[in-house]
Amino acid sequence: MVKILTLILVIFAASAHSQAKYTPKDYVDLYKDIAITEMEKYGIPASIKLGQGILESSAGNSTLAKTANNHFGIKCKKEWTGETFYQDDDEKNECFRKYKDVLSSYEDHSKFLKSSARYASLFELSKGDYKGWATGLKAAGYATNPQYAQLLIKTIEENELFIYDKLNTNSVIKKKESNVTVKPNKNKSDKSEFSDFEISNKSQRKIELNNNVKFIISKKGDTYSSLTQELDLMHWQLKKYNDLEENHEFKEGEIVYIQPKRRKAMQESYKLSENENLKDVSQKFAIKLNRLYILNNLEKGAVSAPGTTLKLR
Repeated sequence: MVKILTLILVIFAASAHSQAKYTPKDYVDLYKDIAITEMEKYGIPASIKLGQGILESSAGNSTLAKTANNHFGIKCKKEWTGETFYQDDDEKNECFRKYKDVLSSYEDHSKFLKSSARYASLFELSKGDYKGWATGLKAAGYATNPQYAQLLIKTIEENELFIYDKLNTNSVIKKKESNVTVKPNKNKSDKSEFSDFEISNKSQRKIELNNNVKFIISKKGDTYSSLTQELDLMHWQLKKYNDLEENHEFKEGEIVYIQPKRRKAMQESYKLSENENLKDVSQKFAIKLNRLYILNNLEKGAVSAPGTTLKLR
């Protein structure tokens, strides 16, 4: 009886694990904003970034991605001074870079390519030339698989990743008219619930994205009254979207979300640092504060100690 029960539990666990796997579409939904931002900063096509991420991490499902947040298969090399993770690859027990979160992996991948002389010629190509980039990466020795360029191109084309090479962090925010109010489509699931939001931008203030949620940076003198008038928002919307108190005084440089935060963040966890609280984490990762309490089995208003690892997904 015990053996049968154990077998059932193993089968159940395996089934649950398989259901939890990300698809390439899930992966793109999670990381396209980071890829576009990195493209703007370093000139690496977002299609190449996402395509390599899907290939190298098995769409975020590989052990290296889950355990070390390493989405691009970058090995330690002699210059690496950070944390490490060991697993078999071309040889047994090879050293791979380990990151604190996925964003760090994306940033390091950009710096890895940009700082290496062997990849220098790639940056002379246009951002739209994903085939040239794929061929160049293989020729420069990024991967040992002789079919790497073809696999990368196939991944890009099957998932239409080339459309992200034509976007930037502002063009992702689609505006049908110049003066419209923020309004959600409540019939959509969490994954796409913000895709139909629009916002007035009479002031031409820069609108940015975090976790696919739109925000602005507060300026000196901003108040509930001035922001609601400028952005055509209601007082309660600013308060709710940012978990603010009624008497909140805006400081210069604050993140101010102009649509609801999401139910989950892009990365899986985060270690709370000194002088940080759950509200800070909620704003940092654009995740609803109430969801943070639920995900971490905390009472509303509970305080977590520095060094606590919080679940974000």
